[in-house]
Amino acid sequence: MPSAAHTILNGLAARFVPGKTDKSVRYYFSVGEDKYTMVLSSTACVVTAGRDGDADCVVKAHPDVFSDLVLKNKAPGALDLARGRFKTNDPGLLLLLKDCFTPL
Repeated sequence: MPSAAHTILNGLAARFVPGKTDKSVRYYFSVGEDKYTMVLSSTACVVTAGRDGDADCVVKAHPDVFSDLVLKNKAPGALDLARGRFKTNDPGLLLLLKDCFTPL
């Protein structure tokens, strides 16, 4: 049975809103045991399993925190950061995600 992160990441392309970025951005997600690469451009969202190239933004998250972020546009709280349940190397690019996808 696929994990929640697998289901969420593979459903992102259907929720993608074109035109929200003017450059190509590569994300690497490590969510629990799941590892995915996502490339956003002005016209497309492509998600692949595993690590594919150097990422502009790396996100390591507990599955519950990731689900809240991607499905509900809810930013991780200070406690999530303090407990290591969420990490990123580029908060600015992380904020771009909430604009590029329709919330559920």
